[in-house]
Amino acid sequence: MSDVGTFAIRASLVFAVYSIVTALIGARLRDERFIVSGRRGVLAAAALLTLASGALIWSLVTANFSVLYVAQNTSLATPLLYRISGFWGNMNGSLLLWAWILSAYSAAVVLTNRGRNTVLMPHVIAVLMGILAFFLVLLTTASDPFTRLQVPPPDGRGLNPLLEDPGMFFHPPTLYLGYVALTVPFAFAVAGLLTGHLGPEWITSTRRWALVAWYFMGLGLVIGGWWAYHVLGWGGYWGWDPVENSVLMPWLVVTAYIHSVMVQERRGMLNVWNLALIILAFGLSIFGTFLTRSGVVSSVHSFARSSIGPVFVAFLAAVMLSAFALLLARMDRLQEAHQLESALSREGAFLFNNVALVAAAAAVFIGTTFPMLSEAVRGVRILVGPPYFNQVFVPIALLVLLLMGIGTSIPWVEETLPRLGRHLAFAATLAGAGGVILLVFGVRKPGALSGFILVMFVAAVTLAEFARGTRGRRRIGETVPRAVYSLLRTNPQRYGGYIVHLGVLMMVVGITASSGFSRQIDTTLAPGEEVRIGRYVLSLQRVVPYRDSTRIGIAAQLTVSNAGRALGVVQAGKVVHMSSQQPLNLVGIRSTPRDDLYLILAGVAPGKVRLQVLLNPLVFWIWTGMGVITLGTLIAVLPELRRTRRAGVTPATGRV
Repeated sequence: MSDVGTFAIRASLVFAVYSIVTALIGARLRDERFIVSGRRGVLAAAALLTLASGALIWSLVTANFSVLYVAQNTSLATPLLYRISGFWGNMNGSLLLWAWILSAYSAAVVLTNRGRNTVLMPHVIAVLMGILAFFLVLLTTASDPFTRLQVPPPDGRGLNPLLEDPGMFFHPPTLYLGYVALTVPFAFAVAGLLTGHLGPEWITSTRRWALVAWYFMGLGLVIGGWWAYHVLGWGGYWGWDPVENSVLMPWLVVTAYIHSVMVQERRGMLNVWNLALIILAFGLSIFGTFLTRSGVVSSVHSFARSSIGPVFVAFLAAVMLSAFALLLARMDRLQEAHQLESALSREGAFLFNNVALVAAAAAVFIGTTFPMLSEAVRGVRILVGPPYFNQVFVPIALLVLLLMGIGTSIPWVEETLPRLGRHLAFAATLAGAGGVILLVFGVRKPGALSGFILVMFVAAVTLAEFARGTRGRRRIGETVPRAVYSLLRTNPQRYGGYIVHLGVLMMVVGITASSGFSRQIDTTLAPGEEVRIGRYVLSLQRVVPYRDSTRIGIAAQLTVSNAGRALGVVQAGKVVHMSSQQPLNLVGIRSTPRDDLYLILAGVAPGKVRLQVLLNPLVFWIWTGMGVITLGTLIAVLPELRRTRRAGVTPATGRV
């Protein structure tokens, strides 16, 4: 199978280059035959990379140790699920995964744009295949995943034990689904700049791809946080790690784009800004790949190292300089249909929101890259820790929350301050009253109190919009459930977006509460002894041996009770991975909507155990919020996809 994989990668590179050439010749000569041939080349490259990926997965599943990559990332003792995840467990496989997803997305673009965007598509194909060709060149030279061993070992080294977890089975491919999706709007933006066709067609074609990228990057961040929370055993889910930040930065920029593109669609404004956002977001996705795979940063999330970091830097520099130079050259064609007439308007709120989101991304970028810059300039790596990010990022996030509430309710073009005040009075009063109640119950931290007040304000504004729309439908005789369904069906983008906002608010509540009000007790217990934390009483029952298919160790079993009522048993342990002898934590978690009881076994002494016991409030709502965001995203995206398939097209312009 390794020969099949090698052939498929090299053949896909040939087809990628072929598609670039034929698509550009077709655009130059206006000959549809060349363009159609280029489209077929895209489909052929996707089919070949599917074959190559299948060959690597098969080699991993069957433990074909004659392939170097398989010997390095799996073993006979590795469970089947994690043999598959060995696909993205190291650099070479990750690059193949990236290329495979990009080829699949490119094929989807080709298939869904037959007869549409005829002016843009040849250049879109050329850009997509040009980026794919870059990754394929790496795969055929420095990062070949099918390198053969002359003498296969009897067993492999195995996957990093920390990766043998369901969270890491889903986390990397989910992130890549988001990262790579940014290539599609970038390709449409560059195609629009190259052809001078910068009307609404490129926006229509890229908005749903931006939503896909935004959703999967967000989902990947949450899955990564969940993995860190229950595997790493330090009590949290977010530590401003460079790899975490590398996903957060493009996610913030794409969030800005998704909002500002509505201004361009509705008012014909922010054309240059939107193009710059898409270029920047794509550049940050490549930069994130450089961070995670180059070895220049130290991260608990980074398990692959290679020497191709400089190649990524060169590619990133070439792409960014070319794209922004093209944007500058086309500035004369990017005239705004309207100007910002009043800062007190929905477009004004969206613009301020955009500036805040980009400022947040810039703050994260500075903190993430400063250690590298300090080492390059002074020879000393100066680390930037969570205090910097919390002090800089949190105020900007609070501003974004405020603008989220104002932007939801303020009308387009212009609003008067007295009328806006009347419109927001109920939500502001409700939030203020909630803040007073929180003060009474002891919430004194300014950041946390401000966050909770703003969450209540935005939630009240958002639910009021739902109530206003529902009342309108009730006037024509619909029941409340039918009215809500009608709102979602007739305006899914707007009301799906509101559901997404509610999911974000849930996550903000969970993040604010768990980061600001977590409690920890370090204790030593003998069997039968108890410790109290919050409303829970924990009693150590016994210390027992622990063993599963890949790990052995010891575990402390504790009963949990509340007011004398038994709630169950929680187990925390120290284990060693049998193949690598790497020590791991076995974290004990009892999760409820109110709080998480979180146990770490710190050590074992004769007759006693040392425990770290944490009580993390409202963590449940972080994961639940992502579920609500998923629902809102589906509502916003799926009807749009159906409308796109049904829409008619004018071949000359590609306009829907």
